[in-house]
Amino acid sequence: MSVPVGVMMTQSLKLCLGYTERLLKDVTPEQFARFANVGGVEVNSNHPAFILGHLSLYAPKIVEQLGHDASSLAVPAGFQELFDFTATCQDDPEGTIYPDMEFVTKAYFDGYQAALAKLESADDEIFQEPNPNEGRTKELFPTKGAMHIFYVSGHMTMHLGQMSAWRRMQGLGAA
Repeated sequence: MSVPVGVMMTQSLKLCLGYTERLLKDVTPEQFARFANVGGVEVNSNHPAFILGHLSLYAPKIVEQLGHDASSLAVPAGFQELFDFTATCQDDPEGTIYPDMEFVTKAYFDGYQAALAKLESADDEIFQEPNPNEGRTKELFPTKGAMHIFYVSGHMTMHLGQMSAWRRMQGLGAA
């Protein structure tokens, strides 16, 4: 049986999207952009707003790098500065730093649903093309396929693991 590469990628992505939904269970908008607090001690660890905002930056890249128009998935204003890999997660007790929970989760899920569709229909040959990124990521992932596998598996699961730890510190339990 021959399974297209893009379809293989979507199997991981679907798992991650389902896990994200479970991780969001019982998270309130008031908690969404707050550092965890354990026994009165604030824990400086990425919170869900930062994690999902950061991950939302990559779905439009996947769609665009597969040769499709990603303008409808354009990263919302301010997301790049707030959620770039060089940005630092901040506690947001007043709700003035990060967009609200509904806005961030919509950007995340809408982007990855679009990426899912484009990955499923992509020809295998496109994944052999050179990674269009520059620098370290191009060294680590020389092809589009290697880069996209990282985007929808390793990168995503690493950050969702942060969210899992945040949930437990918040007393929300396992997802």
